[in-house]
Parts: sequence; structure tokens; C-alpha cells
Amino acid sequence: MEKRYDVAALGELLIDFTRSGVSPQGNPLWEANPGGAPCNVLAMLTRLGHTTAFLGKVGQDGFGDQLETALREVGIDTRALRRDGEVPTTLAVVHKKPNGDRDFSFYRKPGADLMLYIDELDTALLADCRIFHFGTLSLTAEPCRATTRKALALAGQAGALRSFDPNLREPLWDSLDDAREQVLFGLAHCDILKISDNEIQWLTGETDFDRAVRWIQSRFTIPLILLTLGPDGSRAWCGGVTASHPGFKLSNTVETTGAGDTFMGCALHYVLANGWHPYTEEELSGLLRFANAAAAIITTRPGALRVMPKAQEIKALLELTKR
Repeated sequence: MEKRYDVAALGELLIDFTRSGVSPQGNPLWEANPGGAPCNVLAMLTRLGHTTAFLGKVGQDGFGDQLETALREVGIDTRALRRDGEVPTTLAVVHKKPNGDRDFSFYRKPGADLMLYIDELDTALLADCRIFHFGTLSLTAEPCRATTRKALALAGQAGALRSFDPNLREPLWDSLDDAREQVLFGLAHCDILKISDNEIQWLTGETDFDRAVRWIQSRFTIPLILLTLGPDGSRAWCGGVTASHPGFKLSNTVETTGAGDTFMGCALHYVLANGWHPYTEEELSGLLRFANAAAAIITTRPGALRVMPKAQEIKALLELTKR
């Protein structure tokens, strides 16, 4: 049966404040960029021609207006976006490290994204998507934790593939024990896992990535596992098949915000374009190469959601490198 949406995602939609200069008085200037991992993933998918929809909540405020407008501008369906008249839109301040990586300071106690209730879910939308994508930020507290679990169940019952990116943000958890419990819940309810090098080491206690993946595979049945390694590239495991591809190191890198989300969007694009089946090593390598190239491009731009790379840009980088 044909479905209206290729990918629906539930989670946080927020403002990322990133440094954009210094005022004449010497004060830092901050740019209010639309952000949130699930919508970054959807923005990449939309850029590649897919139909997408977002389920989440923002405040009934100016930042909420900005975010809703941004989603519509990039082509993400907002029919399931809710507005909260009492709790403001979630904010995050992004602090860039010398190596281009970043730390986050969140204003979210609570933020509107946490206030999505089960009765606000668009159940028809959840039955009308090919892939349902989620992370752990919507699992940090109630009521959104219960809402995420309900959405996962409804999407699964409708036959959607479920993709999961833990996207661990330690300051948002009451304890890392709680974070671990929710990550394990996500692993038990996904078909596609994208996890970063630092996250898999934290979760499994293994420094060797093959052993870390075997730790996951011994506990959960996840057909496709994708591991991102920052500038060192990425690896993939599908059944007994593995593949890896180095990263694309560009000289004009600005920051890494959105790199993992760009990678995730490209991975889901590959699944949608090539069908869901046990992938060969050659297929996995193709997935990783394309996704690595897109992730490298996004690191050369501030922000993410509005500036996702186009297919032509990704192909041009692949042509340039020919590897």
C-alpha cells in the first residue's frame, strides 16, 4: 500500500543560538537558528526529494512562529505540529570547541517540546509513513516520554520501519542511569540504529567498535546498525556483513552542528531509494560514502535545518574525490 509520507519524525524542535560575531561593545552576538535533530533529519530527506512530516510541539511565541515558518519553507509537513500557550519554545545555546565540535546549554525546564501529550498525536499520520524516526530527547521526561512510546507502537503496528538515533545530551537527563534505560528502550524498538562513537562506548563499556556492536547484537535484533566516527568516517553492520568508509576532511569546516543528522537523513534516503533488504558490503559502502560526503558539507555552514546540502553538491564532492 502506498503511503503519503516517506518519513515522519517525533521529537524536539528548538532554537539553536550560535555565535555570529561580536558587537561594537565587545559583546557576543548570537544567531537564532532553527534546530532539533529530528527536523534536521527531515530537512535532509526533503532536500533529496522525499515527503516528510514532523510531530512535536513549540511554544505559542515568536520563536515558535519562526520554527513553524522554517519547517514550511523547507517542505516539512506541519499538520502534526502543536503549539503550547503556557510553556515557551525550547532554546539551546551552542558553544563551539576549538576542534569544531560543540557543547550545548539548554533552556528546557520545561520546554514546549516536552509537553506533547498522547491525545495530541496525529494517529492517521503515523499510519501513513514508511519510516518513523525518533531519538531520546523526547524520552527525557513526561508527558512526551509516554507520547513517544505510543507513537512508536502505532507506527510499528502500521508496518513502518523505525529508525533511532540516541543523540545523547547529558545535561538534559536527571541521571545517566535514566538515560541508559531509555537508550536501551530505543534499541529494543528500532530496525535502523545510528549511533556515534562516544555513545556506543558509553553504552557498552567497550572501546573496540566491533565488540561494542556485538554487545548490542547479542541483546537486540537490529537489522541495520550505523556507527558515525566524526571526521574519521563511519561503519555499518547488516546481518553478518560489515563495511566502512573514511570521512571527507574539508579545509573550510566551520562547526559540526547537524553532521550526524545529515548522515542519518542520507542513510534513510538510501533505504527509501533502494528498498529494505539485507544489504551487501558494496551497498553499505555506497550508503556510507554518500552520507559521509553530505555530513562533511554541512560542517562548512553555520546551522543545519535551512542549509542542508543538495544532491548535486554531494555528487560533486564524490566526483571530486573519486574514492
